[in-house]
Amino acid sequence: MAVSSSVGSAKALACFRTSPLAPRRTVCSRLPSIKMCASPAASAELKKTVWVWTENRQVMTAAVERGWSTFLFGSKELSEDWSSTARIHPLFIDGLEILDEGNQKVAAISVISSPSELQLIQPENMELQNTVIDFQGDWQVIPAENIVAAFQGCTGTVLAVSKNSTEAQVFLEALEQGLDGVVLKVEDMDDIIKLKDYFDRRNEAKSQLQLTKATVSKVEVVGMGDRVCVDLCSIMRPGEGLLVGSYARGMFLVHSECLETSYIASRPFRVNAGPVHAYVTVPGDKTSYLSELRSGREVIVVDQNGLWRTLIVGRVKIESRPLILVEAKENSGSGTYSIFLQNAETVALITPDRGSGGRTAIPVTSLKVGDEVLVRKQGAARHTGIEIQEFIVEK
Repeated sequence: MAVSSSVGSAKALACFRTSPLAPRRTVCSRLPSIKMCASPAASAELKKTVWVWTENRQVMTAAVERGWSTFLFGSKELSEDWSSTARIHPLFIDGLEILDEGNQKVAAISVISSPSELQLIQPENMELQNTVIDFQGDWQVIPAENIVAAFQGCTGTVLAVSKNSTEAQVFLEALEQGLDGVVLKVEDMDDIIKLKDYFDRRNEAKSQLQLTKATVSKVEVVGMGDRVCVDLCSIMRPGEGLLVGSYARGMFLVHSECLETSYIASRPFRVNAGPVHAYVTVPGDKTSYLSELRSGREVIVVDQNGLWRTLIVGRVKIESRPLILVEAKENSGSGTYSIFLQNAETVALITPDRGSGGRTAIPVTSLKVGDEVLVRKQGAARHTGIEIQEFIVEK
């Protein structure tokens, strides 16, 4: 659908966790965008901006629930109405320009219906740093590829209007790199859900940590300690958990409480992670002490294959419980790693494979010397959670 030069009825545009856009000064600069996953190898591909253009309140709600909180309106009336039910940042459309609350131009809209008009979309022709392109007609893939090629190496931001989630994927994957983002112009909230699912799959497919097999060498009951339960804002699947360890050099993959037992209901949002002193992996290739986690912090959830995603901590519970010390030696090296865990049937370590019985994890109450578990090897020296190069001994 073409973008009208008149304001018309109110419309909404949701940006994927971005701050207000800034007008171009002397050089083009990129819109702030969320990293779908903070993997160093894949971060360049996974930075995408998603906007949603709609008049449907359900679509708006679905977008806000997924973290898309900057909206564009054709009138302040709808802006005020929606602001009363959701925390949003309003922007406004004026013809072929997008303005902020201070009436500053933050993006331009270009309608493309011919090859000659497409030729005008060049970095040197852009008056603003941010351009929204509305392709007319059936041709989309080749024009999108031409724009990706033209803007390669430039920090300007180009987004394409998409009428459904499938069309959005075409623009996001043009010439592998894709455009900087899409404007999802829909009235059905299913398109919001489908596009978010696409990003989740893309996140997992391109984000993998190297896990190592280790053999349990010691299991010992040690007494009481203050252990930390980490309750997340999302559901974990069988085979997923947190990377936790007494030493930063080796982190055990501790399973979530997603498995059913005879005596307690499944809690797939929870990981009984270990004592307060233990390290846990967080985004940015960093570690945090379990005692430092609190509501709103982010952690890395990893599965048996090393695929990972970032989830938000909803609650942390610290309680005094009996502990077990587990030590393991890596199968392909000389490293020895250690972790303390609560002595309970619901606490488990993830295994390298499912085995004939389909087992994904071994409860610590059943763990014995010779069992194989998964660990993540990394740098031992840390300063405020950041890996550094220095001599260190942990024992």
